[in-house]
Amino acid sequence: MSGPQPFELTATDGTLIRGDRLIGKDRQILFITGFLSKRWGNKSRALAQWCEEQGWGFCCYDVRGCGDSGGRFTDYTLSDWIADAQTVLSLITDGPPVTIVGNSLGGWIAWLMAQEFQTVERLVLIAPAFNMMGVRAQSIEPERQHAWHTAGWMPWDDEPAHRDFPIAWKWVEESEALWTTSFDRLRPVSTVILHGQHDTVIFPQGSSRFVEQVRSLAPSFPIELYLEPGDHRLSGPEHLDMFRRLVLQPREKQT
Repeated sequence: MSGPQPFELTATDGTLIRGDRLIGKDRQILFITGFLSKRWGNKSRALAQWCEEQGWGFCCYDVRGCGDSGGRFTDYTLSDWIADAQTVLSLITDGPPVTIVGNSLGGWIAWLMAQEFQTVERLVLIAPAFNMMGVRAQSIEPERQHAWHTAGWMPWDDEPAHRDFPIAWKWVEESEALWTTSFDRLRPVSTVILHGQHDTVIFPQGSSRFVEQVRSLAPSFPIELYLEPGDHRLSGPEHLDMFRRLVLQPREKQT
């Protein structure tokens, strides 16, 4: 195989979404990145390699405003990133059934896509950031929350990597509004959540509460939660090994 090949898709605003796709048989993996992340990192590279070894399809992309895709970060919010996922999924629905691997915020977006697209048969969610900006707004001190709401913009925190990416308050409004409807329809897609017990970026209690909520509404929903020693990145060799086993799990065991 020649490896993943680049593609471009035109979003509704005319901006290009850029990604890479490997055509394969039987299954295909779509990787959705986390917040402020580019499509190629240790997890996506591992996924691409595993898919190539298995003869499966693979796809990853940069959301608008990040990485190689067009636009500025400040031009887009959560609804746009969801629209980008819908656009990419529409491209790959011509192939085999899809497993979405969603990382952090990409985990929540993956869940939403699985409820919408019938071709999605499995989810592997890594430290999923359910209602990410709503939770963030609720967790900061009232003065900072008020300043964020009043000014309309605020960086995630004061770390050098985040100071240059001010987040619109609209992210919070969209996140909260979308969260209220996240359980309105529960399409029973086989779902595995992997979360670090010592994650201080996206607390593992969020994943635990999510699973409890799903099971309370649909007791037979095929969802599993693995809480493992580790932080938000889950980048150690032992994490990658478990990640591999979850992704490569045979389809007949997913019911």
